[in-house]
Amino acid sequence: MVLIIIGATLSILWGTAHLFPTKGVVRDFGDISKDNQRILIMEWIGEGMTLIFIGVLLILTTVFTCEPGKLNLVVNIVSASMLVAMAVLSLFTGFRVKFIVYKLCPVIFLSAASLILIGTFLWY
Repeated sequence: MVLIIIGATLSILWGTAHLFPTKGVVRDFGDISKDNQRILIMEWIGEGMTLIFIGVLLILTTVFTCEPGKLNLVVNIVSASMLVAMAVLSLFTGFRVKFIVYKLCPVIFLSAASLILIGTFLWY
């Protein structure tokens, strides 16, 4: 159960970390149209919100059910799968840019997913 909470917290922290630099990220793209700025803002915040949602959902289902059940199993596996999918996406996109922080995304996503899955199977 502890590993699930740690993985979920990692997801929440990285999601929260996405929310603060949004303005700077958009500014780093230089002179782009307002529509492109809005799309970048939407996508950047959207990823942060997704990560926060995954972490909160995991914590709530883990803490409030207190013992493993089908709901936990489904939520944990689906959440970890989403983190793996996000890691794969990041490997083919952000991981290929020079800015080091983008290279951390797949590592953090896979770490959180691994903790969640290991914690889930140890809990059962």
